[in-house]
Amino acid sequence: MKFSQMEYKRPNIDEMIEKYKHITEQFPNCKSAKEQMQCILEHESLMKSYQTMSTLAHIYNSVNTADTFFEKEKAFYNEKSPEIQEYEQAFLQVVYDSKFRSELEKQLGRLFFENIKVALRSFSPDIIPLLQEENELTTTYQKLLAAAEIHFDGKVLNLSSITPYLQDLDRSVRKQAWEKSAAFFEENAEKLDEIYDKLIKNRDEQARKLGYSNYIQLGYDRLGRNCYRAEDVKVFRDQIIRDLVPITVTIRKMQAERIGIDTVKFHDTAVSFADGNPIPKGGTQELVNAAQKMYDEMSADTAEFFTFMRENELFDLESKAGKAGGGYCTELPDYQSPFIFSNFNGTSGDVDVLTHEAGHAFAAYQARNMEIRENASTTMETAEVHSMTMEFMARPWAELFFGDDAAKFRVFQLESALNFIPYGCLVDEFQHGVYENPKLTPQERKKLWLKLEKKYRPWLEFDHLPFFKDGGGYQKQLHIYCYPFYYIDYCLAQTVALEFWSQSNKDWQKAFESYLKFVSAAGTKSFVELIEDSHLNSPFKDGCVKELSAEVVNWMEQHRITRQV
Repeated sequence: MKFSQMEYKRPNIDEMIEKYKHITEQFPNCKSAKEQMQCILEHESLMKSYQTMSTLAHIYNSVNTADTFFEKEKAFYNEKSPEIQEYEQAFLQVVYDSKFRSELEKQLGRLFFENIKVALRSFSPDIIPLLQEENELTTTYQKLLAAAEIHFDGKVLNLSSITPYLQDLDRSVRKQAWEKSAAFFEENAEKLDEIYDKLIKNRDEQARKLGYSNYIQLGYDRLGRNCYRAEDVKVFRDQIIRDLVPITVTIRKMQAERIGIDTVKFHDTAVSFADGNPIPKGGTQELVNAAQKMYDEMSADTAEFFTFMRENELFDLESKAGKAGGGYCTELPDYQSPFIFSNFNGTSGDVDVLTHEAGHAFAAYQARNMEIRENASTTMETAEVHSMTMEFMARPWAELFFGDDAAKFRVFQLESALNFIPYGCLVDEFQHGVYENPKLTPQERKKLWLKLEKKYRPWLEFDHLPFFKDGGGYQKQLHIYCYPFYYIDYCLAQTVALEFWSQSNKDWQKAFESYLKFVSAAGTKSFVELIEDSHLNSPFKDGCVKELSAEVVNWMEQHRITRQV
């Protein structure tokens, strides 16, 4: 069904709660595993319908944050979702305690019950008011950023549409653009401090009410992490500091040489080539057409998927006033349809959307016929492997998007991947520090951010850039406010995706078949199990990052692009 034909209707919450009460009461009295499966399928149907409507409201609110109807609907879900969670959790508890557990496990899998155990310990009706407040605070943050009006070059820009100026070849222009962007955050610094302060205290209180010592493990549980802990993540971050950060310092020196400057300042980071970063050839429709050709040639599965997306209008790609920033892929379960939201701005990021977010969408499409929602859904680091690996699998088709700039793009893509991982680890360690010490003042949090900047990005110089030089940079990172502890998933996934890239250099078809198997498992296996099945090194294994980084740097040396003017 086309997106424009999907009718939005607010769910009847009272009716939904009564149905949950009924199946929760009925479940323990079922006389067989088969009867209990029918209750589980009713639970699946209830949640799919609810998620479909809440997702439609979220999409419409993202597309136009000034639409008062969907602003109210967003507020409705902010309030009601924690209440629904109470009844969903009560049902999952009786499922977990089933007297036919062994029979159900044969049908549903061991991981299904392991995930329930993680979910059960991370919720209690006692924290519903706190969850509602948390939802409102994150909505306030997103709305504040979406409303940004930046006056530059005779235009009124938002935080997405100013991006091309941040990459301008004229160093003075991009510095001015960064100063204008920084001015928005500086003007709103007090509000941003207040929102984050409330979020930290809120989440810490949630954790303590649930019996956690602080929010860290609760944050991990909320993300459904079922095969690694904070200690494992630290092993990964330590590898990044020891084995990758020195390489990124070298990469930045190579960048400075290419663009003809002595050292890379903060406002230079987004410019990789003296003659400009690789820019997609054509507008939105041309890029979508190129993506269709690529997916048609890639495989029968990807061809079917992308045709489905186009025929059913499952994109909103272009930046416009009042539209929320960033990009995402989400799902509409009742219609078995993914949906891609983005803000095209004429940079290589537009192509990233058609590979990265399409990687998420492809995985959702592959899992569309799975009956059990929990088995169709993956943990986030696994989901990010889906998307980041698709970016690398698309490399043979770079000419479709970039023409003569394709070779430059391939270097740019790998450099960007390596440069990103330390930043992602910085975001993660910052959050660990913040939630270990929830009483830090806003100024102390900014000092912590600056300290970690020196640890993970020692090459960075702010050149007196307002706001950022004082440690406010974390306030522009959506995930820190809205999705705590999510960001390390990108780093773990980027590492695994680079391993798929390594495989694809040796045998692209074999690597793609391995990737397809990884994607098709959906949520039936854990992240660590999927890595083992794919014969990849685990990011948690010491030595993984060193070996992989050396291979990437060797490739870049062989394909080195010198300064061009």
